Amino acid sequence: MTYTRKNCGTCSMATRVALNADHTIEAVEVMGGCNGNLQGIGSLIKGMKAEDAIGKLKGIRCGTKSTSCPDQIAAALEEALAQMG
Repeated sequence: MTYTRKNCGTCSMATRVALNADHTIEAVEVMGGCNGNLQGIGSLIKGMKAEDAIGKLKGIRCGTKSTSCPDQIAAALEEALAQMG
């Protein structure tokens, strides 16, 4: 399943996640933001259970912002899991 979410509060514009039926992460693509760092995060969480990645990424802040690109990835993963049922 592929799910795309518009990001809020970050310089990245959107996050696209692809999840397998067993909730493992197939791919993560973040549009905009710090490309190299976000590719690295996507590579590190590929193959991880979405629930585990959410636990590691949710709540990370960027400077004085209340969110970050990793936090937005966690939000996209949460919404994708909700869509899967």
